[in-house]
Amino acid sequence: MTLVVFLSSLLGAMAIGAPIAFALMFCGIVLMSYMGMFMPQIVAQNMVDGANSFVLLAIPFFILAGELMNAGGLSKRIIEFAITFVGHLRGGLGFVAIIAALIMAALSGSAAADTAALAAILIPMMSKAGYNVPRSAGLIAAGGIIAPVIPPSIAFIIFGVAANVSITQLFLAGIVPGMMMAVALLITWGIVSRRDGVESLPKVGWAERGRATLRAGWALMMPVIILGGIRFGIFTPTEAGVVAAVYAMFVGLFVYRELKFSDLYSVFLRAAKTTSVVLFLVAGALVSAWLITSANIPGEITRILEPVMGNQLVLMLMIMVLVFVVGTALDLTPTILILTPVLMPIIRQAGIDPVYFGVMFIMNNCIGLLTPPVGVVLNVVSGVARVPLGRVITGVTPFLIAHFMVLMLLTFFPQLVLVPLSWMRH
Repeated sequence: MTLVVFLSSLLGAMAIGAPIAFALMFCGIVLMSYMGMFMPQIVAQNMVDGANSFVLLAIPFFILAGELMNAGGLSKRIIEFAITFVGHLRGGLGFVAIIAALIMAALSGSAAADTAALAAILIPMMSKAGYNVPRSAGLIAAGGIIAPVIPPSIAFIIFGVAANVSITQLFLAGIVPGMMMAVALLITWGIVSRRDGVESLPKVGWAERGRATLRAGWALMMPVIILGGIRFGIFTPTEAGVVAAVYAMFVGLFVYRELKFSDLYSVFLRAAKTTSVVLFLVAGALVSAWLITSANIPGEITRILEPVMGNQLVLMLMIMVLVFVVGTALDLTPTILILTPVLMPIIRQAGIDPVYFGVMFIMNNCIGLLTPPVGVVLNVVSGVARVPLGRVITGVTPFLIAHFMVLMLLTFFPQLVLVPLSWMRH
């Protein structure tokens, strides 16, 4: 019965248009009242404890790093770098979009920010060259969702805090799946773009490629510094956020000189607004998470799933379907905060590696960013590219299928994640 109370109160609050953070607090209060233990100080204490985390400090710094990267010219130089190497190929600007998305994913960890930056620069170029614009917008959206999988990932930070899983291991375990997502997009784009009669960019020589590499060198060094520092224990993921923000500011101000001191106020303000939304969600979720544990809702779900608890593959498939369905209706962060405290006890009881599950869980949630009715990344690229949402949904379909195939491959062959992870742990 507690499961029914939890779901009905949460979904009811969302149905009347309550913001997700308030819906999470409301369902927690309803559960408390149902269990006869309502105390306002519990709500306040859990909200404060939810936001009072050293690990969560990484979120505002990585968000700030993403804003500084876009304002300081790092994104633009990464795209120019990719154009010199693959822009001359048939469908070359599509390959540029994928490679640039992969590199930028290792800088900011934000799907919406990366998608907006790529769409603003590449969609006009692709339209002028004769590319199918809705399909191009769909490709950029599909490339944008690699960002939460490739470290540094804000989604991994939130999941790691909610699930009590090593964020460093999540970061390192996300590299191979993120690369697989990019390769799947490259193959799919190579197939679907053949029918388009588009103009290829002129091929440039190695001298120009060398100059483009030098221009982008400072931007390309950023993921090397972040991932190398985390992998070799030079700094923690939280400290990596500070390093990323300071590095992006230094490069934007003093190297590329596209970021002015007068721009810093607006950059910091945008980062602060985004951070406040994320951290308020986390604070609200901790209220419902505490009540989920107190009401033993994971135990109720475990009893429902008991017939398949002995079969990890079937259990993972069922959970992946559940996560996908929820992910179509909710944004990435609320889905993580709502489902993680419910599912993690089940995952641990079934003997599934929590880091492996975390990677799969985030990948599945990222796919939800490309599916209606919410489809946050779809809405971003639709607005920036000025393409109707319905046409973007049509354009993204082949790339959505490619991501699904990667997800299923990793579900049936978990060693593709676990083998690199076991090497990294040693």
